[in-house]
Amino acid sequence: MPITSKITYPPSHAGETVDDYHGRIVADPYRWLEDVESEETEAWVAAQNKVTQDYLSQLPSRGPIRERLEELWDYTRTGLPVRRGEHYFFTHNDGLQNQSVLYASPVAGSAEEVMSNRSVLIDPNTLSEDGTIALGSWHPSEDGHLLAYSIADGGSDWRTWRVRDVATGEDTDDVVRWSKFSGIAWTPEGNGFYYARYAQPSEGEELTGTNENQMLYLHRLGTPQSDDVLVYARPDEPQWGFAPTVTEDGRYLIIENWKGTQPKTQVFVRDLQQEDAEVHKIISGFDADYRFFASLDSTLYFLTDLDAPRRRVIAIDVQDLGRVAEQEEQGDRSQWQATIGQTDDTLESVSLLGETVYASYLSDALSKVVRYTREGQRIGDLELPGQGSVGGFGGRQDATETFFSFSNYVTPPSLHRVDLASGKSERWLQPAVPFDVSEYVTEQVFCTSKDGTRVPILITRHRDQPRDGNNRTLLYAYGGFNISLTPSYSPAIAAWLDNGGVYAVANLRGGGEYGSAWHEAGMRLNKQNVFDDFIAAAEHLIEIGITRREKLAIRGGSNGGLLVGAVMTQRPELFAACLPAVGVMDMLRYHKFTIGWAWANEFGSSDEEDQIDNLLSYSPLHNLASGTCYPATLITTADRDDRVVPGHSFKFAAALQASQSCDQPVLIRIETRAGHGAGTPTSKKIDEYADLWSFLIENL
Repeated sequence: MPITSKITYPPSHAGETVDDYHGRIVADPYRWLEDVESEETEAWVAAQNKVTQDYLSQLPSRGPIRERLEELWDYTRTGLPVRRGEHYFFTHNDGLQNQSVLYASPVAGSAEEVMSNRSVLIDPNTLSEDGTIALGSWHPSEDGHLLAYSIADGGSDWRTWRVRDVATGEDTDDVVRWSKFSGIAWTPEGNGFYYARYAQPSEGEELTGTNENQMLYLHRLGTPQSDDVLVYARPDEPQWGFAPTVTEDGRYLIIENWKGTQPKTQVFVRDLQQEDAEVHKIISGFDADYRFFASLDSTLYFLTDLDAPRRRVIAIDVQDLGRVAEQEEQGDRSQWQATIGQTDDTLESVSLLGETVYASYLSDALSKVVRYTREGQRIGDLELPGQGSVGGFGGRQDATETFFSFSNYVTPPSLHRVDLASGKSERWLQPAVPFDVSEYVTEQVFCTSKDGTRVPILITRHRDQPRDGNNRTLLYAYGGFNISLTPSYSPAIAAWLDNGGVYAVANLRGGGEYGSAWHEAGMRLNKQNVFDDFIAAAEHLIEIGITRREKLAIRGGSNGGLLVGAVMTQRPELFAACLPAVGVMDMLRYHKFTIGWAWANEFGSSDEEDQIDNLLSYSPLHNLASGTCYPATLITTADRDDRVVPGHSFKFAAALQASQSCDQPVLIRIETRAGHGAGTPTSKKIDEYADLWSFLIENL
């Protein structure tokens, strides 16, 4: 008798809640599950986790897969070195450490010298017994004597900032709380830093309350947070947020002003050489995305998609800040200069290092790097180790070297050093993994979506696997928020391949792989294009013999969880198993929690009457139909997810269990002391993937 027939789901009562959305009457019977702190919800969570673990514990592949995951995860991982003063700063994980450790090391020529002379600066593994307190972002001061770092507790997006003396390894008395969605920028003197924060939330609303009215502050070292100086705030614009950067020469404070998650920004500048100088708006209107990346004297350089969907580089001279702001207010941008024009590839990031600009592009979701002069003349391509993804190219403009990482689905991240004088690169550090990467290949194919759009798919498999339709295949995608999916190595994916699986990643509209037009073709009223692309990718994998319906599973997280929820309700017969993770499942109420309001730029919201019908057409929670046989489903979320609150997954699980008409299991796995994903300890990752992969093997 199959395991699936033994499941008895815990009772989950349906209430009488009904809402009126501009004349559309919509029931919400599981509203009570939004209150994640209630005794009733806690009892439901405990009962669901027991059912799920009882099911998973019977799967014969779970133990062996977990053992193999531990083997595959046990390899050294080193982050890109950041040089400040005479030190490199970098993270390193020996293999199975729950959290990577931050090290400092004297600058040296070889990786061996750097690693042998490293000293521990921050070891987050000592901060909690279960590894759930993680190191967030970290920023050395310009001279490398101090380090500002943030701590994330139990997966929450809230960050607490502290300052550590690099020489002594001791923290100062500085503590900055209630910061979220913010890095920091050191003052030119190194005696303080700029950061963004929210007001302290009311008790009990730390993980669910709305995050609005972000404020930019200056914290002076040695003073309490209560004395921090408010630099900029706009209470008349509660949805505005601020990201600070100080130019390398210390002359200007650059404030990038964002509004929700739309990739469109404004820019403010303050001249730090003038005491109590005014903050000037030099780019207004939220008409495009502007990302500051370098300055030379009074000229500021920005990566932008203004009049260039695949992005270009512009320069603005702000010698007379007041005049520039006045011209911008009048709509006169004649002082702007184009330096690097748009190409057929998508420009992802830019760095100015010495006399050379390093520009990272995506060509059909694969990386390429081009070198330019400061004036925008092309020097040539940087040779890469193969087809995959690169990241890095950080450093000051007076640097003599820079580093980048390279990875793909079967290549663990290797670090490469570039000599800026010659422009030549060499492999600096290559980890060894317990996985024969030579046995696997990645190929790119293209499918045709419902409206004729060409959509790329990267397929990774064992080189000898036949196209006979019998391969267990996992299709992954995201499709939103201008985010590009590029190849990267994961020990979890290696374990899936090692167990005979095929791994496919589709680059859907809504992402950033082909620039802003590609993104906009998958947002708001165009959101169905994303689901059509994903369905087309699944059908293509079947058509070319990679798999068949009975062997096909889909997975996605966050916006990708919404993707999985939408397509499994639209085409339940197409998939054998579904893994929606931390998904946005209630498209009518998502904007009422934490930072959810910011996604209205991407989705539209139920507050907009012209968006209601579109949201209802694909909202996973609202498109479940009683009496339907849905695929085997394992929903995953976490109790401290304060980005996509777990109530989304709770309500979807309860409604899906009530709707299921066949013996395919519908389970929810609710992690404790974890959040949206960042900072999750290694041990919890291994446990989760052992559950996911054994669930798929059982149901494919």
